[in-house]
Order: sequence, then C-alpha cells, then structure tokens
Amino acid sequence: MHAWPASEVPALPGQGRDLRIHDTATGGLVTLDPGPVARLYVCGITPYDATHMGHAATYNAFDLVQRVWLDTKRQVQYVQNVTDVDDPLLERAERDGVDWVALAEKETALFREDMTALRMLPPHHYIGAVEAIPGIVPLVERLRDAGAAYDLDGDIYFSVESDPNFGQVSNLDAAAMRLLSAERGGDPDRPGKKNPLDPMLWMAAREGEPSWDGGSLGRGRPGWHIECVAIALDHLGMTFDIQGGGSDLAFPHHEMGASHAQVLTGEFPMAKAYVHAGMVALHGEKMSKSKGNLVFVSQLRRDDVDPAAIRLSLLAHHYRADWEWTDQVLADAVARVGRWRAAVSRPDGPPAEALVEEIREALSHDLDAPAALAAVDRWAALQEERGGTDISAPGVVSRAVDALLGVAL
Repeated sequence: MHAWPASEVPALPGQGRDLRIHDTATGGLVTLDPGPVARLYVCGITPYDATHMGHAATYNAFDLVQRVWLDTKRQVQYVQNVTDVDDPLLERAERDGVDWVALAEKETALFREDMTALRMLPPHHYIGAVEAIPGIVPLVERLRDAGAAYDLDGDIYFSVESDPNFGQVSNLDAAAMRLLSAERGGDPDRPGKKNPLDPMLWMAAREGEPSWDGGSLGRGRPGWHIECVAIALDHLGMTFDIQGGGSDLAFPHHEMGASHAQVLTGEFPMAKAYVHAGMVALHGEKMSKSKGNLVFVSQLRRDDVDPAAIRLSLLAHHYRADWEWTDQVLADAVARVGRWRAAVSRPDGPPAEALVEEIREALSHDLDAPAALAAVDRWAALQEERGGTDISAPGVVSRAVDALLGVAL
C-alpha cells in the first residue's frame, strides 16, 4: 500500500531542540533522545468514513512530532497502518450494499488526498492489515505455542495474565478496563474466556465474511491489536520512540498491543513513550462515526476552505486537549492565515531569528502549538504596526511556519 506525496520541508538555520512530550504510561513529560533515527508508529484509520476533524487533529499532532525531530537534523522512520478489514468496515459495506474492498480503497484514497492537502508528512511504511496477514499468523502461532494464547471455539485469544507488565500503558483498574473493553471492540462477557479482558488474536472464519489461510490457526482473520504489533515489530523493532494515536486508543488498543509485543520478545517496554491526542467534539459530543456528528476535511475542501486555515484550526488547540469544532474556530483560523500572509508579503519586517527560536521552544515542550501560533501572531502584529528593515525576515518567517507548523504561506 502506498502513502501520499511528501511536501518539501524547508531547512532552517540553527538546530531544533529535543522533544519533551507527555507519556501516558508514566503520566508525565519525558525527554526523548532518539539517536540519529527517530522511530514513530501511529495507528491509522479504519477506512469506512474518512477523514473527519478528529482524525485530522490526531495526525496533525504526530506531524508536529516529525517536524520537531527533523529540525534536530535527525531522520524519522515513520510507520502507519490501515485497518482495511474489521467489523465496522464490513458492517458499513453491508449497510450501503457495496463491496468492502472497494469501500476501503475509496476511503483510503480520500484519506491520502486530505493528508496531502493538509501537508501532513507521509509515513515511510504505510501498511494495510490485509497485506500484513502473512506476518501476523506466525506471531499468533508463537504466542499460542508459548502458552500465552488459547483456543476458544476456533478463535484464538491472548491471555493478558501472560504479561507481568499488563496495565502499565493506561494504568486503569480492572473495572474501568472491562467497561472500555465492551465499548471499544472487546467481548468481555463471552463465556469461556480465561479473563474477561483477553483480546482476540485470530478470529475463525465466519459465514459470509472474508477470511485468509492462517496455517495451523485455520482460516480466519486477525484481531485488531496484533495487526499493529506485527507491522511495528517488522519495521521498527522494540522500544521504538513513540507509539501514537487518539486518546481512545490508550485502552484497549495500545495496552493490548504492548502486551503482545512484550510477551513475544521478552523485552519491555514496547515504546519509550505512549502519546495520545485529545478528542474533537461537535455540538457537545465527541465526533464519532457511530453518532454521525462528523465534520469532514474533504467537505471543507469542497466548500473552498483553504487547507492552511483547516490546519491552523487544529494548531490553535493543544494536541492533548479535548475541544469542540465550531464555525468560530474556523473563522478565527481563516482570519489568522490572512494576517500571516499579509505580514510575510511585505518586502521587509522586524527581525525573525528570535521568533524561530520561540516556535522551536514551544513545540519542543510537549508540542505547544498554541504558544507557537501566539509567537507568530506577535510578529505579524508588529509587522502591521510599524514594519521593519530586515529584508530577510518575511522569508525566514514563511519558511519557519512551513517547516515547523506545516502551514504554507
């Protein structure tokens, strides 16, 4: 599976700062020192209804992570999956009377277009669950053969009790885990499970549903969590720098995935930091496909909304914050991009070197994009009030905003 084209990232003078970022597992900020190659895994879409503003906010957060690392002159090895076979996708295809493969391909293509328009840097490896199946089957077999997984009426379940570190990503108690498991794709009430929280690794073939050869597992398809584990281990190995996604993935998805990987490898932790973006609401409720209260990037683009304004509407909120999409949020972003473009269109302006350092400092401190935007606002206001004499300043600001914030002026 291919990703989308990369926009050029301008080179800036000087060098960026190491990233300090909030780690869900420890509950505090950690300073990451990845070495010459930073490793990032971000969980991708289930392609049946993409891309709403909640998606965009999540991928914007991890785009900033890449930009901070690139500014430190590191390379970034970025991996993202596509869950191109899963119950919600099959259910949507059946509801709409379309082929599930065609639906997945259509929505994935739309996602690529949206990411390109928003200038999100693409992953180096963009892997679908279906194409990962040959690598998933041996992992499930290894877990089963090691006694960390068991058969239940042909389905293979992972035993969470096989991982002594289970629970250290989300730090939730068993009651909270059980509630979230039921809400987020688990089956805690299924009779015969050793532990209600045990997640499925391999689902035996069901009548009328797609299935693949699973070797000694029989025909079936992979569970949700093992998909990402197989892809991450294949392309990044263990103890990579950041496992990322929306805050609703901390449990069960990232918790279960970490346990799978830790039992498979005997190493801990799977990732140095588990980083989670906040949720975006509309009319007082979190945007979700089940509720249908979605604002789509593609619809905004069809309505001729400038993608730079869409991106600025995301950047105006701290990545970990839950926030609400409103017409005013978009109007403020449209006005901001207009002010910034007017400021950099002049032949000279106030010196910009300090501004570049302000943006770097803000982003290095837990991706504080609102503080970075406020710094650019101050420079633009100064430019409007009295201008300046530095002929290089507008170009420096334009390049910095592009390189560090992904906004083309």
